[in-house]
Amino acid sequence: MLKHVATLLALVSVALAQSPVWGQCGGTGWSGATTCVSGSVCTVLNAYYSQCIPGTASSTSSPPTSTVPSTPAPAGGLPRLGGVNTAGYDFSVATDGSFKGTGVTPPAAQFSHFAGEGANLFRIPFAWQLMTPTLGGSIDQSFFSRYDATVQAALNSGPNVFVIVDLHNYARWNGQIIAQGGPTNAQFASIWTQLAAKYGSNERIIFGIMNEPHDVPSISTWVDTVQQTVNAVRAAGSKNFLLLPGSSWASAQAFPTEAGPLLVKVTDPLGGTSKLIFDVHKYLDSDNSGTHADCVTDNVSVMQTLVSFLKANGNRQAILSETGGGNTSSCESMLGSELAFVKNNFPSLAGFAVWAAGAFDTTYVLTVTPNGNQDQPLWVQAVQPNLP
Repeated sequence: MLKHVATLLALVSVALAQSPVWGQCGGTGWSGATTCVSGSVCTVLNAYYSQCIPGTASSTSSPPTSTVPSTPAPAGGLPRLGGVNTAGYDFSVATDGSFKGTGVTPPAAQFSHFAGEGANLFRIPFAWQLMTPTLGGSIDQSFFSRYDATVQAALNSGPNVFVIVDLHNYARWNGQIIAQGGPTNAQFASIWTQLAAKYGSNERIIFGIMNEPHDVPSISTWVDTVQQTVNAVRAAGSKNFLLLPGSSWASAQAFPTEAGPLLVKVTDPLGGTSKLIFDVHKYLDSDNSGTHADCVTDNVSVMQTLVSFLKANGNRQAILSETGGGNTSSCESMLGSELAFVKNNFPSLAGFAVWAAGAFDTTYVLTVTPNGNQDQPLWVQAVQPNLP
């Protein structure tokens, strides 16, 4: 009897020591299980992340070779993307949507530098007040010429490079929430119809409708704002991909249960939903703020839940347009794991843009700005291996 009990306990111990389907099973710094439950195989995606993928071969923690499948983009959807936020025109935008600065132009040389290493996505944030100094008014042509020069430098860095034109105001203008005590939907849509007139003929330009809405009293009202903006942009003739942000700082973790169930109902006058992409963010530090140098999570379980939601709701696409960490060993490992998961779960996850380079100097806590021609350790160890 004791022998059988010991055998049973041993079997239970083995089962508990195995990773579940889609769970992590290896990678730099990984200290958990290195074998997978029956029916899945531990597959090396890169040096930082191995995953239990359904299959019939015997599980192993160190397959001899591995490549990410060359999965085609969904019909009409985004291709596989990876790159960086090039900040500067958003400098001094506060989280209440107020702004007092003049913006700083990101160095144009960064685009060719990163594109030469495999990046094909640049997110270029800007302050609403810089683009249209008067709420609901016309685009300031002096600022637009500065901004457009940056956009064109990014586009010209490679034939397959995409640019996210990102309105970085947290769903607010000077402290007031769009359609919830602040700007009207028409005033908000105005900036996008004007940008559609300028960029609507270039489908490599993606419209990031709004950065990180947060503390929005009515999510359904916000989703209606998004719908009205989509309608207005399409009426202006744009066929660009549109990024639809949720709530709670565009949280990837909150999306499936908070704004996601409403945003999936947003329709596109073009027909279908392939050009409506969900915009999510997720950092790896202790409070998910992106303000600490060390990382405490790889977010893989959060991303898996998001992927499941996307597949269950019409095989939709999302993009992780902000994530990042410090140049520390914890972030090199954990960000590498997260980005490997994103890359391996295309087309549900179209790609990522890490925060941040551009006008940030090399002392910024989450910097990936090159030091001369020398890349930051985080870029080399975690980001570059997971570029398309």
